[in-house]
Amino acid sequence: MFTGLIREVASVKSFQNNILCIHSKHKAKIGDSIAINGVCLTVIKLLDDGFCLEVADETRSIVPASKFSGKVHIEPAMMMSDRFEGHIVQGHIDTIGEIVSITKRENAYDFIIKVDTKHLAYIIPKGSITIDGISLTVNDVYDDSFRLTIIPHTFEQTLFATYKLGDKLNIETDLFARYIEHILTHKQNRTKSVSWDDIDAIQMSY
Repeated sequence: MFTGLIREVASVKSFQNNILCIHSKHKAKIGDSIAINGVCLTVIKLLDDGFCLEVADETRSIVPASKFSGKVHIEPAMMMSDRFEGHIVQGHIDTIGEIVSITKRENAYDFIIKVDTKHLAYIIPKGSITIDGISLTVNDVYDDSFRLTIIPHTFEQTLFATYKLGDKLNIETDLFARYIEHILTHKQNRTKSVSWDDIDAIQMSY
């Protein structure tokens, strides 16, 4: 589990044969879970100046290779002793968005992100969303897109300062919105009410 708070902007050393190697200050251990641009991956090799992770075929079928190149956001998995900030992030990418508008405000930047409309049910005004691993708040939701307001600190300390029109973004929608929709859909298809055992089974499927 992650929080969506970026710990470092690292750089990709190489990405070949499903193996992604990262140049990073973070001291990882074999088997660690680390989110790379919001994608939960497992450390399989340690380097003097970073670590390598394995990218499954399923992940590669969803996430464009461009998200595993150049500069990337990294966040090690949350420890039980950590202070909980941000929001609950699984590191599972639901869809890829595209930047269609960037507007500079007096003390912030508005980004409008276009997504496949089937994912809009899980993108909630004033709710949480994860963009390339960053925990953010949705301002508005439109017919085929949504608006984010990025404050100067986030803009300057993450890759948002480098994003431009047409860029693709990894998106993880709200965990609880997905759970609720799944529960209600299954309930409509049943004659009996949903039990706690049913909810546990649904939760384990994610």
